[in-house]
Amino acid sequence: MKLPKEYLLSDLLSHNVRGSLTLSYGTGESVWMHPPVHRILGWSSKPSNLNLKRNVWRLNQIKQIVDSEIFVKGSPAISDLNTLNRFPTLLFANLINNKGNKIGSIADFIFEFKTGFIKYYLISRSNPLIPGSSRWQLNIESIVDQQPGLVFCNVDTLEDLYLVKSSFKNEFFKKGKKFFNRFDDFKNIATNKLENWLEEEDYESYIDKKQDTNNSFTKIQNDNKNRDTDAINLKSSNNRDGDPWI
Repeated sequence: MKLPKEYLLSDLLSHNVRGSLTLSYGTGESVWMHPPVHRILGWSSKPSNLNLKRNVWRLNQIKQIVDSEIFVKGSPAISDLNTLNRFPTLLFANLINNKGNKIGSIADFIFEFKTGFIKYYLISRSNPLIPGSSRWQLNIESIVDQQPGLVFCNVDTLEDLYLVKSSFKNEFFKKGKKFFNRFDDFKNIATNKLENWLEEEDYESYIDKKQDTNNSFTKIQNDNKNRDTDAINLKSSNNRDGDPWI
């Protein structure tokens, strides 16, 4: 089986190491890396929780990866935990921004299987061991300096980095924000419709009142005309009654 081009360190350490189907060297425990050039050289596995011995492997010893099993060729180098803890590593180092403040910790990284070079680091805002927490991508070009336990970068906040994986908390806040934004949009649309409806009602009411006023004025004019006509007719009739020639 062909090995993947890129791999996640946490996946490598979570696999059980096997020499064959019957020979197991235990699960991965720690990484063996060269921080100055951002390269992973190998990793170590522990046979059991009670065994103080550690098996150290090189990347080029991996033959294939099947499900949660890593099959290796050759024998491991034997070491102990105290010796491995003295190996330099950037894993779990604090990330310091351009203002000298801690903004997160290095929780993981993506590396190339063929060369071992690290493509980018994954940053956690809080404890990297908390499952389901968010991960931000820190490119190698953003690192300006490094010391044991410290990595200095040229960014200000984690929001300046690309969010690779969002936590449940962030997703909840995102969905909640989207919900409230949609609610505000709905409220604005409803308000606009209500205002338009009220304006139409006011306009129709104004037209009706104007028509009623015009009708009343017309009626008054007609009544006045009728009264004037009746007065003229009455005067004409009186004149005819008093005229001796008629």
